[in-house]
Amino acid sequence: MKLDIKRAYNFNAGPSALPLSVLEKAQQELIDFRGTGMSIMELSHRSAAYEEVHNQAIARLKDLMGISEDYEVLFLQGGASLQFSMIPMNFLGEGKKAGYVMTGSWSEKAFAEAKLFGEVAQAASSKEGKYRRIPRLAEIQYQGDEAYLHLTSNNTIYGTQWKEFPATGNVPLIADMSSDILSKPVDVSKFSMIYAGAQKNLGPSGVTVVIVRKEFLEKANSNIPTMLKYSTHAKNNSLYNTPPTFGIYMLGEVLGWVQEIGGLEEVVRRNEEKGKLIYDAIDHSNGFYIGHAENDSRSLMNITFNLKSEELEKAFLAQAKQEGFIGVNGHRSIGGCRASTYNAVPYESCKAFSEFMEQFQKQNG
Repeated sequence: MKLDIKRAYNFNAGPSALPLSVLEKAQQELIDFRGTGMSIMELSHRSAAYEEVHNQAIARLKDLMGISEDYEVLFLQGGASLQFSMIPMNFLGEGKKAGYVMTGSWSEKAFAEAKLFGEVAQAASSKEGKYRRIPRLAEIQYQGDEAYLHLTSNNTIYGTQWKEFPATGNVPLIADMSSDILSKPVDVSKFSMIYAGAQKNLGPSGVTVVIVRKEFLEKANSNIPTMLKYSTHAKNNSLYNTPPTFGIYMLGEVLGWVQEIGGLEEVVRRNEEKGKLIYDAIDHSNGFYIGHAENDSRSLMNITFNLKSEELEKAFLAQAKQEGFIGVNGHRSIGGCRASTYNAVPYESCKAFSEFMEQFQKQNG
């Protein structure tokens, strides 16, 4: 029976909105998964029924992102935060240095973890300007013999996003794409590794996707704990231990939804359309709303802004909550306002929010 439920205007930064059709399908399959008499959460991860789900999710991601056979696709746990440690443990060899491009809190955390394992350097940083922009490609400085260069493709807290990635030649390029993976087409071949927590665009929290070049894997340190080796998971199709089976099932269904609506070309079209609604409300406000990010670094996933005064900001957030807009407070570390417009956030939600912004300005401008 389909329930008559009013869905929230969900602008949470993560875990975030999931496609309604995916949630409805999961609801239908929850108790009896495709005739097994069990929930997907009750299936053995060694069963044929689950293995089909697992392999289908990998195949769908490869199809959507154009991932070649030169790469492994892994499903891990621990979020992007564990990757901050696993990457240097595996790839920052003795006598080598790693470069980090600093664009916000998450790159700072990744840099801090890497320092525990070896020599690291800031290849570029926009911290001096309060992380309002992505460093220009010409600003990125590295020697050319680094173990890898690391960047964060989208910055949820500051609302900035890379529009173009550096060509690093022989230096392996690694990207934390947690908050914008699958939001637009990406040339995977530019990267030796891409990783992402699932809870923004891919599915529920609890799954971390790693896309890693096989040739790069061969250079990994073998003298580390078994569970922290990428090779362990690559050799076992991410089934060395019990994976987050329900999360992977949901991830596969979200990928299926992206395929059904037309792939990444349609996704980016929708995201640009949604983002324009809210950015227009900021740009046409004559300074009533003040965007945090510089125009050429603006994120289509996290739209960050302030109001003219702290008093107005508090009133805006209180009224937004009353009107049913969830998760529009800025991150606790910087305050302000933030609308996260991930793939599954509907156009209607963004339109309603932009109209609310215009109405609030009329009442308080």
